[in-house]
Amino acid sequence: MRLELIRHGQTDWNLNDKLQGSSDIPLNETGRAQALEAAGLLADAEWSAIVSSPLGRARETARIIADTLGIELGDAYDELIERDYASHEGRTPESPIPDEPNADYPDIEPRESVARRGLEALETIRDTRLPLDGDDAHIVVVCHGTIIRFVLSEILGREVPHIENAAANTLEWDGTAWHVLSINGGVVDTDID
Repeated sequence: MRLELIRHGQTDWNLNDKLQGSSDIPLNETGRAQALEAAGLLADAEWSAIVSSPLGRARETARIIADTLGIELGDAYDELIERDYASHEGRTPESPIPDEPNADYPDIEPRESVARRGLEALETIRDTRLPLDGDDAHIVVVCHGTIIRFVLSEILGREVPHIENAAANTLEWDGTAWHVLSINGGVVDTDID
């Protein structure tokens, strides 16, 4: 089974470096164009399903991809919602966002919670789609940058870079574990310790 984790297209809050988190901010015109570009990158493969986070920016990105590829838009998974930045949503960060709550960011969702939710979502998608589509299933999963980054980092056991809007990040399930094949469209070097 292969998953393409796609970060949603750009929003006005992305453009202005505001924290979105669980706030439901729509795509802007650039984001819609990015979703079409992502669909173009995915056009050469056969996809079993397209699923997403329920937040509007992810759902619209998924809908644009699904419509472009002629595939029915599938389920939305609450576990794929972006990290909750609580009282900081809608603000431009004045300092780097920490992995864990601290004095500057006391109410943000802890990293472990975000990664756990993301991995649980992947397991649910896997367990739902494997019986329907078999081991050759190819699923597009549209969600959010921080949750993708934390999940990929957890799987790899090392930090991964910022996830770009509408970038593809490839995971493969070998029957026992997930393997990261690409990040932001680039091949992952699995020999790095």
